[in-house]
Amino acid sequence: MRIIAELPHPDFKISILNMNRKFIIKIEQGNLEQSYKIAEADVLDGVNSIFELLDDAFLATVLARFIEMRKDFRESYNRYNY
Repeated sequence: MRIIAELPHPDFKISILNMNRKFIIKIEQGNLEQSYKIAEADVLDGVNSIFELLDDAFLATVLARFIEMRKDFRESYNRYNY
């Protein structure tokens, strides 16, 4: 697995990796991570197509998902600490 691109973003660390003829989009925020895999054959213009997939609407849902993930983990952690 190798990193082929990193995209600047104010809220996340976004890395594009390549492994076994798949692109892996890894988005990190603090101790949480979301990853998405897409076959190279499913995009027309290689990594440039991946950049197009990461539009504002998609990244807004990623942010909302991070908020939910953090909430879920915090609730589970608080149950554990009781």
